[in-house]
Amino acid sequence: MDFGDHRVEIIPDAEFKLDGGAMFGVVPRVVWERVCPADGLNRIRMNMNCLFIETGKERILVETGIGEKWTPRQTEIYGIERQRPFADSLFEITGCRPADISIVINTHLHFDHAGGNTVGKDAENASPQFTSARYLVSRSEFEHAESPHERDRASYLSENWRPMIDTGQLELMPDRYEVVPGLTIEQVRGHSETMQTVRLESGGRTLYGFADLIPTRHHLSPAWIAGFDLYPVETLAFKKMILPRAIEEDWTCLFYHDIDTPLCRLIEKDGKIVPVQIN
Repeated sequence: MDFGDHRVEIIPDAEFKLDGGAMFGVVPRVVWERVCPADGLNRIRMNMNCLFIETGKERILVETGIGEKWTPRQTEIYGIERQRPFADSLFEITGCRPADISIVINTHLHFDHAGGNTVGKDAENASPQFTSARYLVSRSEFEHAESPHERDRASYLSENWRPMIDTGQLELMPDRYEVVPGLTIEQVRGHSETMQTVRLESGGRTLYGFADLIPTRHHLSPAWIAGFDLYPVETLAFKKMILPRAIEEDWTCLFYHDIDTPLCRLIEKDGKIVPVQIN
């Protein structure tokens, strides 16, 4: 779709599943399962909605999904259901091949955001999927990924960034930076210490990607915060600050993990924040 002076598309990667209790934290299952029914293993369905931005000069991809380097056992654990390779989805939706992408941005390096950075028959044989791209990640996030602590170590798989060190494609960025005019990446503490959000401003419009701070439209309620968040009180403060602004300024909001509705406007109705799907 046209978004101001840019073209914007959503590239869904693959369905996967995570524990519903972990995704909704202190919210009881009897409440969250009304909107996100769980399977027999207590897992809920999610997707990875990667953002493609074409500026005329650059072809930018924000996040690359979960990747295709998983063993059968890992595929079973995470309930990964892939209909086609990410490269095929990218081409069908945008007409671009991986080699046409000029910039890849990772808000953070968890495997469900950076897994598609590389391809290969397995982790030991991974190589960059986007062979002509600059890969941008904050220095703070890179340093944490290289030395994670016990709380989030399982989310970081080095095969998703080290091959780009070898090829010279990885560029370490500040905690806040502008990729191209109007596209700003900014660190917000909550989900982790160093995760970043995405803001695209063009033609008087704003598109905002919350990354994992508000992973689905079902997480709009202030208290609905993932148990994965390292700093949930700060996630709460961020939501109470950012969501009224998104409503007032009529932002297009991107929910990275929403299975059905990645792009929404937000309105207030009967004292609640309600998502309105953008077609």
